[in-house]
Amino acid sequence: MTIPNINIDGRVIGQEHPPYVIAELSANHNGRLETALRIIGEAKKAGADAVKLQTYRPDTITLDCDSDDFKIHGGLWDGYTLYELYKEAHTPWEWHKPLFEHARKIGITIFSSPFDTTAVDLLEDLNAPAYKIASFEAVDLPLIRYVASTGKPMIISTGMADAEEIREAIEAAREGGCKELAILHCVSGYPAPASDYNLRTIPDMIERFGLVTGLSDHTLDNTTAITSIALGASIIEKHFTLDRNGGGPDDSFSLEPPELAALCRDARTAWEALGKVDYGRKSSEVGNVKFRRSLYFIKDLKAGDVITADSVRSVRPGYGAAPKMLESIIGKTILHDVKANTPVKMEWIGA
Repeated sequence: MTIPNINIDGRVIGQEHPPYVIAELSANHNGRLETALRIIGEAKKAGADAVKLQTYRPDTITLDCDSDDFKIHGGLWDGYTLYELYKEAHTPWEWHKPLFEHARKIGITIFSSPFDTTAVDLLEDLNAPAYKIASFEAVDLPLIRYVASTGKPMIISTGMADAEEIREAIEAAREGGCKELAILHCVSGYPAPASDYNLRTIPDMIERFGLVTGLSDHTLDNTTAITSIALGASIIEKHFTLDRNGGGPDDSFSLEPPELAALCRDARTAWEALGKVDYGRKSSEVGNVKFRRSLYFIKDLKAGDVITADSVRSVRPGYGAAPKMLESIIGKTILHDVKANTPVKMEWIGA
């Protein structure tokens, strides 16, 4: 199956290209524009391909209500109402322009996850090069259609969505006009244990949906993300912060700069290691061929002597006949004198 690539801001993304690493800023600015700007700079230094924002206001994502429906029980955000959490976590809309300008100035792609149509309109005014649909919004088909109507590339995260819901989201994107679409396997736990990820789902998603597929990873280290590359992931998304102990809503399950740099390096190394089906000798092996095993005479022999089992051995190095020839030469005669420790040459062997 040929999976169509997508192109974000001039970068081609697909299985024949190095993995595309997205640093998710999310709420890790902790209410400070200067922190958000620093995170973008550190993502660039670490080697990420893109940094991603989340574009919403508390009143565009939930209701200001403290009934039990709107309260969070357990987990990182226990005790918050949804409105309180999103008020603390959101990226103010007036920050978006300086964040986009800074990213473009330093040469890193920036885009966002919009959570309603007004967020899409804001991002269109900033000429966002792509859009991400968050897992919780993957069931909001009208929003997906509206995003798709921009004609920009889209990435849909599939946390909590079953196969039918993923298919509906893809169909909504296509109906809305999206031509370049990718999906991310995701577990919407914060953090999520590696055992929940079931990474063998990734090749099934690739075959089932025929799209560029990646991983939105909420585990606490890079092992799951690197492993996903071997299973076909072309995009890796990880939350990113300056300080995991910074106290923000998402800090505790985010990568710090050295870890993001390691992810960018190791993901690309893993992709390079995949290569292609190739049984030929590799360039790094050429110099070692001479150290393979081969047949050597271990006794002096005179012309006409019969070659016996105790006169020849399979040893290193590899200048003699292949070891597979051993049985075929036992019992045959040698055509001329040889000294011990001489490699066996088949042209010296008589009938």
